[in-house]
Amino acid sequence: MTKFKKLFQQKQDLLRNRPEKSRVEVTANSQLVEAFRSHVKVRDFEMIVDQPANMESTDQGPRPSEYVLGALAACHEVTYRLYADAMDIPLDSVAVSVTGVSDAKGFFSLDEETPAGFSEIYGTIFIESDASDKDIERLRQAVNRHCPVLDDIRRPVSVDLKIERTTAGAQH
Repeated sequence: MTKFKKLFQQKQDLLRNRPEKSRVEVTANSQLVEAFRSHVKVRDFEMIVDQPANMESTDQGPRPSEYVLGALAACHEVTYRLYADAMDIPLDSVAVSVTGVSDAKGFFSLDEETPAGFSEIYGTIFIESDASDKDIERLRQAVNRHCPVLDDIRRPVSVDLKIERTTAGAQH
């Protein structure tokens, strides 16, 4: 049994026996620091999110939407790895390349019918495996059902962001 199959089964057992453990909350804190550059902290990790120079910013990190694509690609890889092992499907390697297409008219309020974000995302999953085509298709279907970031993108998610006024220099 691979370590990831064992992990998968342990997590399933834990959640069956202790359903209260199933709720997971993740917090991201961000602060705009210069032009359109933000410093984001998630757990003990810090990221720079920025806009390119053609947006009069410092181009010191990916745009927010580029992080969405990176999150989708990486989440797909994790889900492929985990589910391949859980389903006893050999998987030697996995890599994902995704591209998002958007129309800037939506962001810049030139057309109220045009979405501000991606209108389509497409890509390729590169796998190295001796598994049959049938098993690879079973794996693909499982990943498409259980990849959290893909799920977040595909279905409406309740979002409630309130405004709280602060004073200059206040820490958030």
